[in-house]
Parts: sequence; structure tokens; C-alpha cells
Amino acid sequence: MALRKIRTYEDEILRKKSKVVEKFDQRLCQLLDDMKDTMYEANGIGLAAPQVGVLKRAVVIDIGEGAIELVNPEIEQVEGSAVDVEGCLSVPNVWGEVERPQKVVVKAQDRFGNEFRLEAEGLLARAVCHEIDHLDGILFVDKVIRFVSEEEIEQRRSRGDKMDLE
Repeated sequence: MALRKIRTYEDEILRKKSKVVEKFDQRLCQLLDDMKDTMYEANGIGLAAPQVGVLKRAVVIDIGEGAIELVNPEIEQVEGSAVDVEGCLSVPNVWGEVERPQKVVVKAQDRFGNEFRLEAEGLLARAVCHEIDHLDGILFVDKVIRFVSEEEIEQRRSRGDKMDLE
């Protein structure tokens, strides 16, 4: 298990556009494994490569249904919209309401370069969009409609609400 340092909002790498992954090799596999370990250790539900200082188009997500790895993800379709609370491991202790698509279809590759499509809705769609934004240098705070207090977050947690608090 190798943990990587999570970059925070003041790090300029988070504002840069990530490069397409072209080499599907052991280094990519190690990056994805490290990202998953780092995400789980930080109690997140998603992590993008720029958040660990790597400008590659790779993300990992686990909303509690098992890890999903997306390499070179592209959103092909969106449907509906929903506003919900998000947070981010790179912007600690800040939460806000963000509008995202309710459903998305994403084209991506796995760690071996095999192309696949993922249909996601609800929290998974939100997490996918949030992580893909990271690949384009966009942070959730750029899209916040309303910032949410820590007290409100605690109330939602006590009710058992699922939120993208990454």
C-alpha cells in the first residue's frame, strides 16, 4: 500500500489540464492502486490523478459499491440535473451545493487500455462529473451555488444522507 500526498487548493497543479494517458503500463497500474489506497485512507469517494500531483487523465471512484477506475474518461451523454452538497479532499472542510447532471454516460478505458462505457446516475454520476472536472483544472468551489456550514453537514450525516464529500 502506497499513500500519496493529496494536493490542496493552493497547489497550482489542480488548475492545470491533465494529459491523455497513452501508455498503459505498470506505472499506470501503480498510480491507480496508489490513488485507491489514498482515497480509502482519506475516507473519500473519488480521487483524480492531479490531486496526487500527476497530470494524467485518470480517476478512481468508490461510492460504496466497489472501486471504479476511469482512464481518459469523456462524458458522452447527460440527462437531467440535481443540486446536492459536495466536498473535496483537495479543499478540506469546505462544502457547497453544486448542480450536476442526474445521469451520465461516460466513455473511458480501463488500466489495460480497453475501452468501455459507464452509465451512472445519482451519487455516482455526481462523483464522475466532479472527478472529470479535476482533470480539466476545475474545482467544485468554482461551481458552488451556496456554501454549506459544518453544522448542516453534520445534520445531513446524522440523517444518513449520502453526499459527495470526496
